[in-house]
Amino acid sequence: MIGFDQALGSHVQALRIQERRTALLAANLANADTPGYKARDIDFRAALAGASEGPLPLLRTARGHLDAPGEGLAGGPALYRIPQQASLDGNTVEVATEQAAFAENAVRYQATLRFLGGRFQGLMNALRGE
Repeated sequence: MIGFDQALGSHVQALRIQERRTALLAANLANADTPGYKARDIDFRAALAGASEGPLPLLRTARGHLDAPGEGLAGGPALYRIPQQASLDGNTVEVATEQAAFAENAVRYQATLRFLGGRFQGLMNALRGE
């Protein structure tokens, strides 16, 4: 018997990482004029490789500590982007870079969805005996 995890492979994890990356890139673009805002992104290849190993557990060293934001989410922690040219107000968002990354991520997301759609169609055909 084949489970969905075996049939779909790492593509489900890829969708989750791409979804989180879309949210980060959108936040970067929304804060392009916010003084001191630091642009963040996910290294997709490293995140996908890490997703297959599972998230690393975090330990609380004191009762009052809160969960670290983003650590347990798909893709692991968001990394800060290093700008090509620093802004005087401390903002590291470069709109052209963010737009290009957003467009690239959208294309990859659509490709992953189409691939998964093909996989589901193949599973449906197999169930029907076609």
